Amino acid sequence: MKKTLLTTLIFGLVISNIFGQTETIVKLETSSGNIEGTLLIPEIEGKITIALIIAGSGPTDRDGNNPIMKNNSLKMLASGLAEKGIATLRYDKRGIGKSLSAGMKEIDLRFEFYVEDARKWIDLLSKDNRFDEIIVIGHSEGSLIGMIASQTEKVNKFVSLAGVGEPAGEIIRQQLAAQPPIVLEQSLPIIESLEKGETVDTVPPMLSALFRPSVQPYIISWFKYNPQEELAKLDKPILIVQGTTDIQVTVDEAEKLMKTNPNAEKQIIEGMNHILKDAVEDRNENILTYSQPDLPLKIGLIETIVEFINRK
Repeated sequence: MKKTLLTTLIFGLVISNIFGQTETIVKLETSSGNIEGTLLIPEIEGKITIALIIAGSGPTDRDGNNPIMKNNSLKMLASGLAEKGIATLRYDKRGIGKSLSAGMKEIDLRFEFYVEDARKWIDLLSKDNRFDEIIVIGHSEGSLIGMIASQTEKVNKFVSLAGVGEPAGEIIRQQLAAQPPIVLEQSLPIIESLEKGETVDTVPPMLSALFRPSVQPYIISWFKYNPQEELAKLDKPILIVQGTTDIQVTVDEAEKLMKTNPNAEKQIIEGMNHILKDAVEDRNENILTYSQPDLPLKIGLIETIVEFINRK
């Protein structure tokens, strides 16, 4: 029998109190299992602003890490904001890390589930009288999730970090264009079918990791959304942040987002890569930073976000 959906925020054991920051484990109960996150609150009096941090694509946890790469980018982002008096909530996506029990079969997963999870966190934070404003910060794919979830009066401001400005299908085409020609040639008909909402039964073996039948329903649900159209729906202050040495998302993507909404402002950070750290343009050296958990965030990133959040 299907379990009734519960959306209860459970404040758990305080596990640290360092530099005036109180860290608490929180859980969002859902019909498929718990989604777990970390609430970091600076020890200051009165109501404070809280930022919901949404991780990017793939098996990315609340700290910005995945099973093969540890960089702690989102953990550092949360800590940096807390040091400036801004609370944060970051969470493992369903099926990842301590949210493993909330996962589901790949064939049943849809992009909308991630959006709905973010909305539920927003709803719960809006009921907590410790917080006066809610800011949503979405990184990479989390930018698209965040801008959709932020289409509510409960969210006061939205921040996009390294978010793309085109539908996912177009981004995949661009990425595959860098591969041998046969890869793009065989991929294009599949992408076109998925964009139409049609699954593909036969996938070439070399493309099975990307377009395997079990993941196609998720891709179809993801392809439906155009970041420019979704950002245009936001009637609130928007900050678009992009680094110049990001080898996954270019500055052009930030420009495309910027043009869609008069409430948006853009900050280009020289020398910042996709995981928000200082890096050179050389691809091999850039990728090395993805596995350096002690490398700090790019100088100026925290200050840029804080100035935007605190601005009246």
